[in-house]
Amino acid sequence: MPARAPEETAAVHPSSATGIGELLEREFAGRRVLITGGLGFIGSNLARRLAEYGVQVTLVDSLVPAYGGNLHNVAGLESRVRVNISDVRDAHSFSYLVRGQDYLFNLAGQTSHLDSMQDPFTDMEINCRAQLSILEACRRQNPDLRIVFASTRQLYGKPDRLPVDESHLLRPVDVNGINKMAGEWYHILYHQVYGMRACALRLTNTYGARMRIKDARQTFLGLWIRRLVEDKPFEVWEGTQRRDFNHVDDVVDALILAVASESAAGRVFNLGGAEVLALAELARLLVEVNGGGAFVHRAFPPERKRIDIGDYYADFRLIQRELGWTPKVSLREGLARTLDYYRQNLPHYV
Repeated sequence: MPARAPEETAAVHPSSATGIGELLEREFAGRRVLITGGLGFIGSNLARRLAEYGVQVTLVDSLVPAYGGNLHNVAGLESRVRVNISDVRDAHSFSYLVRGQDYLFNLAGQTSHLDSMQDPFTDMEINCRAQLSILEACRRQNPDLRIVFASTRQLYGKPDRLPVDESHLLRPVDVNGINKMAGEWYHILYHQVYGMRACALRLTNTYGARMRIKDARQTFLGLWIRRLVEDKPFEVWEGTQRRDFNHVDDVVDALILAVASESAAGRVFNLGGAEVLALAELARLLVEVNGGGAFVHRAFPPERKRIDIGDYYADFRLIQRELGWTPKVSLREGLARTLDYYRQNLPHYV
């Protein structure tokens, strides 16, 4: 399996030296945290981590079936978090929810690239207009709130060079990428103009327990894992495209570091993985880790081919250097954990 080591060694950062756990104990215990998209994949994993350290967590989620929210994601956590079933497009409810909060993890969004092309106006409402509404509520009701926005590598489009760093041209290939770009830059603008402490993380392929697996709206890897657990073959389209991946535990680390750091305000950081694989190589590794299974190669469906970005992997040295973040969970270990979770919980996700 090819591995891509960073070209420079990240400086030791106070957060990495003390560990995320000590950072949570020192900075977050007793604080109030609001997570949009809180019943979804990343939000629920973040909520579990925060709740371990006595953080007062409020989860906001619309539970719209197509968008990944799932009450089972907080099973066993009900007594330690507050759940508010609300849509981020509802400016009135959000203005109330944001009062008194210390941190906002803004993770709500429409993630399907294909859906964004078929229904561009809904994508715009969620990923663009709602983000502006959220920031206006924060500006009016709680301007000292610290905010981290979950952005995406999709903003870069088809890379001109690899690995892709934050200075790369932004050239989205679909409506989702354009709207996410607007949502990201609203956050940066509100820092620049109003001094609000907002930053953004451009996520790459995130995977792990609690991700959506009933379809490929969130990630193709979720559908692959579902098919394997059901003992059915999965499809690999072409398979030569190279990608990097982050386990959700590493993404949670990055979110916590970013929202806690004064120096992160107004900035954008790539996340990325040290292991870069072609999708066919990933498929073989997944079958190996599963202890069996099968996949078939298929041509790209035309509607998908038009918005595919080809090879992509990130240069994440900036967040290494500035915040002390580096991915820790190997791909093999992360896939094993993910498969184990869905073997035990499959009925709740299909």
